[in-house]
Amino acid sequence: MRIYDLTLPISGEEENAQIEPDRSFIKNGITMSTLNLHSHSGTHMDAPLHFLLDGKPLDTMPLEKCVGPAIVCDLSHKEPDSFITVKDLEPWADKIGHKSRVLIRTDWSQHHGKLFFQTSFPRIHVECAQWLADRGIWLVGIEHQSVAKLTDMQELTEVHHAFLKSEVVIVEGLANLKDLPQEDVMFSALPLKIMGGDGVPCRAVAWIGE
Repeated sequence: MRIYDLTLPISGEEENAQIEPDRSFIKNGITMSTLNLHSHSGTHMDAPLHFLLDGKPLDTMPLEKCVGPAIVCDLSHKEPDSFITVKDLEPWADKIGHKSRVLIRTDWSQHHGKLFFQTSFPRIHVECAQWLADRGIWLVGIEHQSVAKLTDMQELTEVHHAFLKSEVVIVEGLANLKDLPQEDVMFSALPLKIMGGDGVPCRAVAWIGE
């Protein structure tokens, strides 16, 4: 069985993620580091608490939502700074339903590290977010750092609300969806058990078969 890594690397050089030496093998006989990670750095998950005052934290998230069959929707044709709409997802409408896990491929992760990575990505229109939530999906995953435009607070709030009010798990910052050989895969993205967490980096993977 081949495991496909769908996770962005964290090098410690990012603005919101630092890795500093704590002890060295030469000096202390052991190597240890101090990690200073923003809760939404790299490939990460959003909890309802992220945008809802009374939203649930990550430690209460049902883990069965995070592991299982997923559908990869190839939208790699989408232009930068465009909206992902209901019409875009209609080819998979028969597959998207109660308890679905939907991974939206845009190949935007190939731009990781570039200046426009966090500003010009295709993002989910609020009507599309509500359409997915109304269908009862369990999880949505994207290759961008957010489901909505980071500089538009109204859009950011509306799209997150559409998902999080229905307790849809949001996985942001996926990578390498282009490497998956088929659209029906098994998927896993598990959060650290941060008590009261609004979000946390995670390791996302996919594989084919049982």
